[in-house]
Amino acid sequence: MASVDASQPSVSSKLDPVLQNTLRYTISAKEYKTLHEYLINRSPRAIRRRAPQPPKYAAFFKGKDEYNAATVRASLRIFLATQAGLKLWDLVSIHILQRGRPQRAKPKLTLLGSPNFRLSLSVSLILLLHRLLHRFLARLRSNLLDRGAAPFRRRNPRISKTLTSRLAPAIGASLAGFALGLYPGDQLRLTIAIYVATRALEFAYNALEDEGWFKGRPWWFGSWMLMPPVFGQLLHASVFDRDCFPKSYGDFNLDHTPNYVQRRPPSSPSHLPWPGNDQIFESLAEMSRLNWPPFISPLLFPSTSQTLPSSLTPISPVMSSAHPSITSLSCAFLHPNDPSCLRTYLTFFPAAIADFSKFFTLILGLFALPRYKSFLKDPSKELNNLAKRILRNTLFVAGAIGTSWGSICLWQYLLPRTFIPTRRWFWGGFLGGFWAFLERKAGRGTFMYSARSSIDSLWKVGVKKGWWKEGKNRDVLVFVSSLMLLNTIYEINPGAISSGVVRKTLAMLRGQGWIDTLKKPGDGEKDDS
Repeated sequence: MASVDASQPSVSSKLDPVLQNTLRYTISAKEYKTLHEYLINRSPRAIRRRAPQPPKYAAFFKGKDEYNAATVRASLRIFLATQAGLKLWDLVSIHILQRGRPQRAKPKLTLLGSPNFRLSLSVSLILLLHRLLHRFLARLRSNLLDRGAAPFRRRNPRISKTLTSRLAPAIGASLAGFALGLYPGDQLRLTIAIYVATRALEFAYNALEDEGWFKGRPWWFGSWMLMPPVFGQLLHASVFDRDCFPKSYGDFNLDHTPNYVQRRPPSSPSHLPWPGNDQIFESLAEMSRLNWPPFISPLLFPSTSQTLPSSLTPISPVMSSAHPSITSLSCAFLHPNDPSCLRTYLTFFPAAIADFSKFFTLILGLFALPRYKSFLKDPSKELNNLAKRILRNTLFVAGAIGTSWGSICLWQYLLPRTFIPTRRWFWGGFLGGFWAFLERKAGRGTFMYSARSSIDSLWKVGVKKGWWKEGKNRDVLVFVSSLMLLNTIYEINPGAISSGVVRKTLAMLRGQGWIDTLKKPGDGEKDDS
């Protein structure tokens, strides 16, 4: 048997060195073994004879440091997966989501100028550089802490203190985040920076809470308190800065506001004008600038040539039949058929609750599907919890929207017309945000999502109005700083990172694999991500 093995040429002599390195940086020995078992063994005989056996393939890497090769393999796969995902999204958005709509002719771009290519390159480089930097700095720290490096530490105390810090590898590796700058600065890059920043601050709060910084806090203290200022900012931006406001928020608001948004009556001919969503917000903003003018009913004063300011002519179809006893122009516009603001506010809730309950039953029901085992184990308890959450979310959203709209009428009764005519929109949304108290125990994800939308909107409003300059690559600096904070928290207190997905992502960035360092074998997954 030994003579047979000796007569065969070595594995290295069969494969070209370039091919060896290509295979090494493409597929690991373990993956090749699986590929050989399920694919190569079932291939034609000529392919089976040329393909090396798994033990021989593993011999290529024996005694070699596989960390760098594994890092390159992971980066290449992230690049290809991201590129494929973006290509698939383009196909779906063009051929399915935008079917029947006129398509704009897109300019032809070079490979390096393609946003999809640059995003894939940016993500893969972040992973590659983060792993390499973390390992280099970890090894450097270990070497500097060795006895043989004592002379260097004495000659360079400040540098040594910095490089031997426990946090040096974590903070240094975060510099890989500058690779995000390869992607063109647009909405997606800003969204990524805001998301990572808010998550980092959320986990920093958890870490401080674990350290006892918030002992003795009131029972009502929590993330729900973000909602009043967040809703106030979003409502103000929806009226005065529509170009800086998330369109999905505005459409959702108007589509689920039965009492305060007047839709075209079925009897009205389609060729006659009727205010659309943009005209509704523009008209309300104009009323604010005009210091909330009074309502002059065309039914009581038919001989008056102009009952509306010229800038509000687009809403005349709504105002022409408004109830004559209404005194405020905004009230006549929002609820023209009912002179009572209080009755309009109270009757809003039955219709809105019925609408939102259907919406949240569908959404929360879909999110509950992964927990089907819990439902099978104790269906009554799980269904009861699901019903409670649907009810809390329904009351929260319906109350927030209804109070935000109803506050317009409230300010007409409480405040003089010229007192904070435009800023009262913020305070109306502020009032509506207090409904988040109902979902204070389980709504942190919703609150953080709304906060990210508000930060994005506020940043754009500030740039538009000159409160601050947009700057170049500031979002990249925010991303790098946030990544440093995330890595620091993960190094000091991994338990403060309440999302298992984020913990696994940080472990992957360090070359530890897609693992949760806090989860022991057999433990259930607890993840609020």
